Amino acid sequence: MNSIHYPKWTGLFFFRTTTLPAALVLAATGLVAAQTTESFDKLPAGEPPAGWTVGVTGTGSSKWTVEKDESAPSQPNALKQSAQATFPICLRNETSVKDGFVEVKYKAISGEKDQVGGVIWRAKDADNYYIARANALEDNVTIYRVVNGKRSSFKNTETKVTPAEWHTLRVDFSGSQFTVSLDGKKVIESADETFKDAGKVGLWTKADSVTLFDDFSFGSR
Repeated sequence: MNSIHYPKWTGLFFFRTTTLPAALVLAATGLVAAQTTESFDKLPAGEPPAGWTVGVTGTGSSKWTVEKDESAPSQPNALKQSAQATFPICLRNETSVKDGFVEVKYKAISGEKDQVGGVIWRAKDADNYYIARANALEDNVTIYRVVNGKRSSFKNTETKVTPAEWHTLRVDFSGSQFTVSLDGKKVIESADETFKDAGKVGLWTKADSVTLFDDFSFGSR
């Protein structure tokens, strides 16, 4: 564990050197986050990801499978969604995050209607959650609320989203405040109070988008 070393003196006053665990110091300021990362690399290829629940918001079917992919940021696997539905979703089991972050690397491979990747947070079930997604066909990033299966946007921004390339999509959320970043650049700041309680985190696509995901991370503060 990293440590923080305080100086022996400050100004005219002399102190004995003290060493404290960095995590304790950060926790006292409220900055520390418990982080989990799923690379899918230890899961069997060709099967749905263990520890996740796959489903659909709306109609159609979803197909989420772990696949070997030479382009994956972490080798050898990525998670692939290849079926068609209104909104295919994949929720991480046993997660409950109120304030924190969710992040994923994604690559939209193909799709005539959409080429998207998205992250979900504060999900109550398959019909109630927040989602932020980046769309390579529209060159924009949008943040939505989904209530009883009906999606409505509350902030959108135009930004270049290159198709068939890996991107990093991240949302930081605290209370009603949300910040969405794409490839390390802040693209949206917004607020909403529809879902205030802790919920599950997960992944999202739309329509006929075939999308790869890797290095899914989330944490609570």
